[in-house]
Amino acid sequence: MSTPSRPTRPIQKFASAVAKCSAEMSAYGRCVVADYNNIHKDKCLEEFLKLRECVRSGRKKRG
Repeated sequence: MSTPSRPTRPIQKFASAVAKCSAEMSAYGRCVVADYNNIHKDKCLEEFLKLRECVRSGRKKRG
């Protein structure tokens, strides 16, 4: 009898996907911190969209 494999928890999948996006995460963080006193909606939209796409593609590849 083999032991059933334990399903991966959603947070583990997310953490794994985010770990592969360090460049995008850094770019987004730099954008936010660059002028954090003047942050407003969509200020770092381009960087956020790149980060979001990276995370999404990382999750798709792993299942």
